[in-house]
Amino acid sequence: MTRKLQTIGFDADDTLWHNERFFRLTQDRFEALLADHTDAAHLHERLIAAERRNIGHYGFGVKGFVLSMIETAVEVTDGAVPGHVIRDILEAGQDMLAHPVELLPHVQSTVETLAQTHRLVLITKGDLLHQERKLAQSGLGELFDDVAIVSDKSADTYRDVFGRQAGGVEAAMMVGNSMKSDVVPAVAAGSWGVFVPHDLEWDLEKADPPDNPRFHRIDDLSDLPPLVAEIG
Repeated sequence: MTRKLQTIGFDADDTLWHNERFFRLTQDRFEALLADHTDAAHLHERLIAAERRNIGHYGFGVKGFVLSMIETAVEVTDGAVPGHVIRDILEAGQDMLAHPVELLPHVQSTVETLAQTHRLVLITKGDLLHQERKLAQSGLGELFDDVAIVSDKSADTYRDVFGRQAGGVEAAMMVGNSMKSDVVPAVAAGSWGVFVPHDLEWDLEKADPPDNPRFHRIDDLSDLPPLVAEIG
């Protein structure tokens, strides 16, 4: 008998391992560097606006974030940003790229369990080299049958990635912490979408949940194997 669900896609950052916490720590560092020029709330608004403008140019990930911080620093200082601030921003970005991977709770056991019964695909946005390095450091690489590092996540992305797997898009599930990138477009493509909330959420990844029976929300990844078994 063919399973209803044959392929499970996982997001990487803040679904399998910590990521946003390092962005928040760097933002705190950024605010301290520019405290003499503007208040933290205004700086945050300007940084988010820069990130939104720049996604189409730089994509997702640390490098685009660093460039957006530099752009914001130039803006809020009217072009008078000190050279040492630019240097410190670059160093902060380098620290983020070098930070060791820390798996979230229940990730190892859940991925190992599901790898025995389903095809697993990692679908993640971000810088190619950095994401490949994190996957290698995570120790999870051999458990995935396919890896897709994409520039963005849309319904067409999931149709393409899941369309290459056994059973196609309708026999696939996407699991992630971003309602906007992991869940809504996957459900729109015809897959199951499973939201796993993370304590920290990037402003640009917020969205309303889909009104669809293929949408599910779980508290953490330990709830995923029972859900998969229920779907069949």
